[in-house]
Amino acid sequence: MRTPFLKSTFAAATVAMIAASCGTTSPVITSTPIDNIDQQPLKNVTLTDTQMKGWGGSDLVTDTIPGMSVQKAYDEILKDYEGKTVIVGVIDSGVDIEHEDLKNIIWVNEDEIPGNGIDDDKNGYIDDIHGWNFLGDAVAENLEFVRIVKRLQPKYEGKTPTEISAENKAEYDMYQRAQQEFEKKFNETTQNKNYYTQLLQTLEDSEKAVSEKLGKEDFNQKELARLNPDTPELEQAKGFLVNIMSQIGDLDKAKEQLKGGIDYFSGGLDTHYNLDLNGRDVIGDDPYDITDTNYGNGDVDGPDPKKEDAKHGTHVAGIIAAERNNGIGINGVAKNVKIMAVRAVPDGDEYDKDIALAIRYAVDNGAKVLNTSFGKYFSQNPEWVRDAIKYAADNDVLIVNAAGNDALDMDVTNIFPNDQDPENVAEYADNFLTVGASNYEYGSKLVANFSNYGKTNVDVFAPGTKIWSTTPLNEYEFLQGTSMASPAVAGVAALIRSYYPKLTAAQVKNVIMQSGLASSSDVVVGGDAKDVRAFNELSVSGRMVNLYNALILADKMSK
Repeated sequence: MRTPFLKSTFAAATVAMIAASCGTTSPVITSTPIDNIDQQPLKNVTLTDTQMKGWGGSDLVTDTIPGMSVQKAYDEILKDYEGKTVIVGVIDSGVDIEHEDLKNIIWVNEDEIPGNGIDDDKNGYIDDIHGWNFLGDAVAENLEFVRIVKRLQPKYEGKTPTEISAENKAEYDMYQRAQQEFEKKFNETTQNKNYYTQLLQTLEDSEKAVSEKLGKEDFNQKELARLNPDTPELEQAKGFLVNIMSQIGDLDKAKEQLKGGIDYFSGGLDTHYNLDLNGRDVIGDDPYDITDTNYGNGDVDGPDPKKEDAKHGTHVAGIIAAERNNGIGINGVAKNVKIMAVRAVPDGDEYDKDIALAIRYAVDNGAKVLNTSFGKYFSQNPEWVRDAIKYAADNDVLIVNAAGNDALDMDVTNIFPNDQDPENVAEYADNFLTVGASNYEYGSKLVANFSNYGKTNVDVFAPGTKIWSTTPLNEYEFLQGTSMASPAVAGVAALIRSYYPKLTAAQVKNVIMQSGLASSSDVVVGGDAKDVRAFNELSVSGRMVNLYNALILADKMSK
């Protein structure tokens, strides 16, 4: 039975003082968990800019915004206590370690002397001051199914199933699936690029025709509406522009969006789906040999001087632990954190070898929480990553993982990395927490329309829609995805490990899952208004992560 909601109370000041004098790092909690959220009123007004930038930390009861009650936790539970420092490994595209809101919380390997070209701490990595870059100078990369086609095409092209030996059947089947996926995605991307190109050309031609008729280059919707076409071509041009301006409002903005789409699809054809691309050549290793480990460097923000390729990882790091209350930027979820930057995710799909070694590197160098905001639907060496996940479990390290952004049911679709799959639902490790993305609108739109889900393969949901965080060169942006939901939960995990260090990784996972806000309300799945399901049927826990409740349960479990 759930405890009825009662207004939370502050721990008595005298108790806090006594506890502090005894040198404890853990709070004394007398607060009551947030519960019965299905009775909470819906917020029917548009969020302000300030609310939107901080909605992930909001409290559902106080603010009627379905955040994680972060500020409430600091104000009512943590304010008089100091926890222990926790290292969080961010396995991602790189992190701008010089960012104004991150530079003071970046992990430093004190056993390594910067720039001397010597592996001072004998950990196998030279000058790994803030982490390790397993990609070296590589940026652009294929998607995994394209790499499979390239690698296995000489072996299986033109072969029929009857020609394949039993020992090669699984590999052949993977090649066939990869070939089908490649043809589908390549054709879709080519068609989309051509469609956007045609739209842009039509827009420019229509704009030119209308401008000549009006005798001016710039015109507004009213002027366009008054235009009296004297040819079928001009009438068609006017109708096209009326439609564009009614939806977007500004032709320059429309052209910018179309050019952005063309660049996006062109980039995919040049890199992700390019059979002639050899993005790995600049690294010099064999990506299919797990024993070939002498590669990479200590440049954890990557080779780009503008650090554009480190945007994703920098955004993730800020969500977890951007320096709190420093008067600039944002407040990350967790204090007492040092971010270990591990670059292993290119512009394309990650290699299993890089991820396996990245996990092991972070574990061996002291990380107690890892964030893995990446994923793919094909894997050539999943066993390497599985073994690394088990290695992390053996060393009491929690891995917080993004569910993915294709609005798919993970109970029927295999996604890597994972701790289970549709065929093998039993988890092989107890330290892997998969996170779906929730939305700032409480009610039927609570689940982000892009988020993957799954009653047995997604553990919890957390804020992942329009999240404001750090980006390279002291900038800040809104980004969204389960990639943003995962680090929010990694921040919660880090705080629990900071204040309750005796709890194991498995216990922290259970705390997060059991303490979230449960709801049985119906929500729209995948943005499809016809697909409505109970929220508690979309994940193992049926809950949204809540820091306030998690600390209360962690305190209870630690006793």
